[in-house]
Amino acid sequence: MSLFGLGSRNQKTFRPKKNAPSGSKGAKLQKHIDATLGSGNLREAVRLPPGEDMNEWLAVNVVDFFNQVNILYGTLTEFCTSLNCPTMSAGPKYEYRWADGVTIKKPIEVSAPKYVEYLMDWLEAQLDDESIFPQKLGAPFPSNFHDVVKTIFKRLFRVYAHIYHSHFQKIVSLKEEAHLNTCFKHFVLFTWEFRLIDKGELAPLCDLVESILQL
Repeated sequence: MSLFGLGSRNQKTFRPKKNAPSGSKGAKLQKHIDATLGSGNLREAVRLPPGEDMNEWLAVNVVDFFNQVNILYGTLTEFCTSLNCPTMSAGPKYEYRWADGVTIKKPIEVSAPKYVEYLMDWLEAQLDDESIFPQKLGAPFPSNFHDVVKTIFKRLFRVYAHIYHSHFQKIVSLKEEAHLNTCFKHFVLFTWEFRLIDKGELAPLCDLVESILQL
């Protein structure tokens, strides 16, 4: 079964691929990402290109990582069910509850697939909100943009943590572990470069993270 096969995807969870903001430098920056990733040097790929705006770089990478996590989780939707994964967990010590601060203000316990569905709904709403992710050239980013981006990456990390703890053997059986590991390495190097996730949040995968960063 291919990672990009459509067969097992739950269409409520798996979302159409997002494109970089069209009215910004997004397309140019996306080409830079693709070119540097193609070189195989992930540490180089995550660095802010000379002369580019930090917020533009964060925005285009949020879209890129949204797409990556979306595709990875899409391969697991027939295995990550409310029956198999009744809580959104990352091993026995870590359990995540959902709240978006708007429609769900108090954190609630939900199954892993429901958590990911809530997360993708919330993240799509952020990406589609032009007051947060402006589409027009020269439109300003909000003053709290960095905080929004940190929340996005913190929540995307939880999907990786759940996949590694609950579904890694399935990933291996699908022969997709190399792709998962490369995507996660890219994710870790990017979030570390810009200090987007507090170290405590990385605890469920601390050994893997430290091996990637070679701390």
